[in-house]
Amino acid sequence: MKIAKDTVVTLQFKVAEPTGKLIEASREPMVYLHGGYNNTLPKIEEALEGRESGDEITLNLQPEDAFGARDPALERTIPKSEFPPGVKVGGQLEGRTDGGEPHVFHVMKIKGDKVLLDGNHPLAGRALRFSLKVTGVREASAEELAHGHVHGEHGHHH
Repeated sequence: MKIAKDTVVTLQFKVAEPTGKLIEASREPMVYLHGGYNNTLPKIEEALEGRESGDEITLNLQPEDAFGARDPALERTIPKSEFPPGVKVGGQLEGRTDGGEPHVFHVMKIKGDKVLLDGNHPLAGRALRFSLKVTGVREASAEELAHGHVHGEHGHHH
């Protein structure tokens, strides 16, 4: 079966810097609903369209096609006194963007009485190389289509 709109795709992936230095490799297969459901990057969907199980591809994506450019407006410096005790580098918390939207921020650094937060995706602003191997393709169920994501093993569980 070929990858097309409304199919469930299972794949193994690696994300590396353009030089080939590995950033992340999947331990478990990634499973997503193909066809514009925002379950993976649009350029990945585009490259996988028409492929089938066993196919392997490598994509070199610029930041705008991967996780976007870094947005300095998503960086914050907050007094440490505004945080509960035990705030640690690497922690995450929900805050608000300048527009008032809820957004997840990462604790990047604690410097004296200041906490530096970053709401950018950790890979924002970076060109990336994606190595993908399709390990399965199947038709999506009516429930998966209605919900806009995959259910079951390696997918979403309600």
